[in-house]
Amino acid sequence: MSNKLIAQGAEAKLYLNSETNTISKERISKGYRHPNLDESIRKSRTKKEKKLLEKAKDLAKTNAPEVLNKDVGKKIDNRNKKDFKIEMEFIEGDKLSDTLNKYNKEKQSKVMQQLGKETSKLHENHIIHGDLTTSNTILKDNKVYIIDFGLGFISTRTEDKAVDLHLIKQALEAKHFQNWKFLFEEFQKGYVSNNKEQAKEVLEQLKKVESRGRYKH
Repeated sequence: MSNKLIAQGAEAKLYLNSETNTISKERISKGYRHPNLDESIRKSRTKKEKKLLEKAKDLAKTNAPEVLNKDVGKKIDNRNKKDFKIEMEFIEGDKLSDTLNKYNKEKQSKVMQQLGKETSKLHENHIIHGDLTTSNTILKDNKVYIIDFGLGFISTRTEDKAVDLHLIKQALEAKHFQNWKFLFEEFQKGYVSNNKEQAKEVLEQLKKVESRGRYKH
C-alpha cells in the first residue's frame, strides 16, 4: 500500500503517498458529535483550510504546499460516506524545529529572514496562520515553506497579525532558547523588508500584546 500514516493530531491524520509524493490530510470523524453536525464541521473546516492554502500560494505568492484536489465532501461509496481531505504536494526538507539549531549562524540568519518575509506576504493578504512555529516551517532547496494552515483564518486586524509574531517568538524562546533573541531579530528584519508600513504597525501592536500577556500570568 502506497499510503502511509505519518502524523496524527486531534483533528486530522496525515498520509504520505510515496508513489505520487503527495500528502493527504484527512479530518477525523468525532463519534461524540451528531453525524450531520460532524459532517458539516469537517466539511467547513476542510474547505476553509483548502481556501487558505490556495490563497497563500496563488494570491500571496507564499512558499506553501500546492493543493491538488478540487472537491471537498464528495461521496466516496454507496453508503454515502464522504471524503473530507486535502491532497497537496509533499514538501520534503528540513523541519526547522529539528534542524534550525544545527545550522551555522549565517544560515540561521538567512532562514529566519526568509520566514519573516514569507509571513509578511501572508499578512499583506490578511492571511493569519494561527500556529506559526518552527514545527510548521520547512527548508527545501534553500526556500522556507510554511505548512499546516489548520488554525488559520482571514483577518484585517493588526492584532491578529501581531499574535502570529508572538507565536513564532514564543516558539523560538521554547525550542531554540540558545540564541532565540538573535533568531527573532533576523525574523523581524525579513518581516520589515517586505512591507515597512505594515511591519511598523504590527510590531507596535506586538508590544501591546506582550504587555497584556505579562499582566495575565
